[in-house]
Amino acid sequence: MNGDSRIMTNTQSYLDFKDPKVKAALSTWWEGLDEARGDRAMLRRCHSTTEVAFMPTYHRLRLSLERIGHVDPDRLALVAGVLSHLKENTRTKSTITFAQQLATPKKDGDHAAMSGLRFRRLLQVEHPDDLYQAMIRAVRLLGGAADIDTLANGVYWWNEMTKKNWAFEYYEKAPNED
Repeated sequence: MNGDSRIMTNTQSYLDFKDPKVKAALSTWWEGLDEARGDRAMLRRCHSTTEVAFMPTYHRLRLSLERIGHVDPDRLALVAGVLSHLKENTRTKSTITFAQQLATPKKDGDHAAMSGLRFRRLLQVEHPDDLYQAMIRAVRLLGGAADIDTLANGVYWWNEMTKKNWAFEYYEKAPNED
């Protein structure tokens, strides 16, 4: 993520966002952004994962998670930047994944929050900074409300397997989206 064009397929690092300790650390950090509005604002102004890595609040998250297991700092910068745009964690309100949320119609409509075309474009993204911008747009389409754990897991582990799983989850909820 240092300005190069690496494809995100290397999964040497292992961070399990289903692990209760990881969930707790991630939630504590994210909830702390409500108290530290300046930190959230600085993260939201970042245009790339490199800029996220310059922020002290990112390093607080990184150090917290490194106590639990090995962390890929570049992938975590992507997660931290995207989560800063989240206004509400829907984990306790719903059991659907982030990809399923993208397929769920808005309250006043009958089309998915993210169209099938836009979703397929999202699945084609490979460069981390392109993914960063695309995920921020996806979070905004959901009004800033999403499941932190499935969003973080998908962004951190963005690879062919994640993309395929997201496609299954999305089209399970929105089979008629073109």
